[in-house]
Amino acid sequence: MSDLAQIKAAARKAAFARRKAAHEACRGAAAGRLSEVLAGYRGAPLAGYMPIRTEIDPLPAMQEAAANGPVCVPVIVGEGQALKFSRWWPGGAMKDGPFGARIPQLDDFITPEILIVPLVAFDRAGGRLGYGGGFYDRTLEGLRKAGGALAIGFAYGAQEAAELPLEPTDQPLDMIVTEADVIEFGRA
Repeated sequence: MSDLAQIKAAARKAAFARRKAAHEACRGAAAGRLSEVLAGYRGAPLAGYMPIRTEIDPLPAMQEAAANGPVCVPVIVGEGQALKFSRWWPGGAMKDGPFGARIPQLDDFITPEILIVPLVAFDRAGGRLGYGGGFYDRTLEGLRKAGGALAIGFAYGAQEAAELPLEPTDQPLDMIVTEADVIEFGRA
């Protein structure tokens, strides 16, 4: 394991512990700020995610958005590939996908313009530490080359890190939304 890989693994471990504590303290009452932010983008194709483990839950905001436009969730199609996004709606049939995340029963792929991005840790410069598979980095790079996408990291404030071990391939976020703050980076 390289030095950077070891540093990233240690940063992830510390961030997972902070996220778990925040998740236990918050208990699901954190999507209000995200709903407020998304209200400014009504009708635009939106990618959310189905929360796993101690991830902050975007579902209330996704349900609101679905009343005004298409909402989709990520589908992992293979290692080393970008994500695809299948249309989701509240109450729609779901099945188990890779890594424990639920995905729509039927594939109905769309291209999102706005992505709510899960993460392990973030910094005040828009840096994001994910799970290590590079799925969102590849996806954001491709969407940005094809014309753009707004990447909104959604996390507990406790997931903030002073500094993250980042690589040139790590795609920055345009905005971070926490249970208490909206942090914009001016890239959108």
